[in-house]
Amino acid sequence: MSCVYLGPSVQTISVLNHGWERSKSLMNPQQLFHPLKKNGIFSFRCSSFSSSRKTNMPSPSPSSLAISAILTKQESVDTPEEDKQKLKEINDALFNFKTYMVEKAKTVNQALDAAVSLKHPVKIHEAMRYSLLAGGKRVRPVLCISSCELVGGDESTAMPSACAVEMIHTMSLIHDDLPCMDNDDLRRGKPTNHKVYGEDVAVLAGDALLAFAFEHIATSTPATVPASRIVRALRELAQAIGGEGLVAGQVVDIHSEGAEDVGLEQLEFIHIHKTAKLLEAAVVLGAIVGGGSDDEVEKLRKFALCIGLLFQVVDDILDVTKSSEELGKTAGKDLIADKVTYPKLIGIEKSKEFAAKLNKEARDQLVGFDQVKAAPLIALADYIAHRQS
Repeated sequence: MSCVYLGPSVQTISVLNHGWERSKSLMNPQQLFHPLKKNGIFSFRCSSFSSSRKTNMPSPSPSSLAISAILTKQESVDTPEEDKQKLKEINDALFNFKTYMVEKAKTVNQALDAAVSLKHPVKIHEAMRYSLLAGGKRVRPVLCISSCELVGGDESTAMPSACAVEMIHTMSLIHDDLPCMDNDDLRRGKPTNHKVYGEDVAVLAGDALLAFAFEHIATSTPATVPASRIVRALRELAQAIGGEGLVAGQVVDIHSEGAEDVGLEQLEFIHIHKTAKLLEAAVVLGAIVGGGSDDEVEKLRKFALCIGLLFQVVDDILDVTKSSEELGKTAGKDLIADKVTYPKLIGIEKSKEFAAKLNKEARDQLVGFDQVKAAPLIALADYIAHRQS
C-alpha cells in the first residue's frame, strides 16, 4: 500500500448536525469567479458548461443540515458566534479525512493490483504495473467512489470505474514523461517508465492501460448496474480523454511552449482539458453508476470542473515553490520548458487567490446534497487546494 501524504497543515473537524440554515446563491452554470477579470467573472468555454438545464436540488431542512470541512492554518470558520457555540456543543459523526483517504487508497490499490496481473507477455504487464502501482494519492479514484456514495451507490459499484480512471491517468503520465513530450526522468519518486523499460515499451504500456480501462468498466461493473448506465459512463470517459478532452489540452500545451502571445483564456483551455476533464470524468462516472439523477450529475460535474482547474493551478504553484524531493517529480520543469503557467502570467500570490476562489465555487456546488455524505468531497476539494506535493 502506498502512503498518502496529506500535509501538516490539514486538520479535520467534525461533521456536525445542527438546526441552523444558511442560504447560498448557486453558481451560474457558465460562470466562475475570476479574480483578475472585470467584475470577477469568467466563462468556461468547454462543452460541459453549455447545457441550459437548470438544477433543482432540494434544500436541506434545518434539522438535517450539516457543516463539514477540512480547515487549514490559513483559514477559519466564518460563522456567527451562536453557530460557533453549536459547533462546540454538538460533536457527533466525526469525519476524519486522513483516515478516509488512507482506507480508500488501500482498497483502490488492492483493486488495481488484482485488475492488472502479471501474464504473458510478461514485459508489457510489468511495465503497466510498474507505473500503475507506483503510488500516488489516488485522488481521482477516491473522487469517483465518493461521488457514487453521495448519490446512494456503494464502493463496489464505483470501483471498476475508479480503477479505469486511474489507469487512464497513469497512461497520461507515462506518455507525458516521454522524450517527445515533457522528457522527464522522475515520477512519484521513481525513474519514469521509459527510463526502466525503454520508450517503445512505455508507449505500449500506456496504450494497453488505456484500452484495458474501458474493458474493465464493461466487464467488471456489478451486474446490478443497468447496461444503460455503463454505456453512458463509457461515453463520458471517452469524451473526457479524446480530441476534445485530455488530448486537446496536451496538444495546445505542447504548441504553447515558448509562445509569447499565450493569455489567460488559452491557459484556461489547456488546464481545463489537460487536467480538469479527467477529474470531471472521475466524479461524473461515480454519479452515473451510482444512480444519480441528471440534476445531481450536472451539479457534480460543475464541482469537478472547479476542482480540476484548481488542481492544475495548485500544480503550477508547487512547480515553482517546491523541490523535486518534496514533489516526487522534477521541480521547475515548466519553467525550463518555457511553458505558460498561472504563476508566469499573474504571479504566485494572484494564483493563490484564484485557487481559493475556485475552492469556494467547488464547495458551493455541494449545497443541497446531504452534507454528511458530501463531507469527503468537501474535504477533497480543500485537500487539493492545500496539498504540498
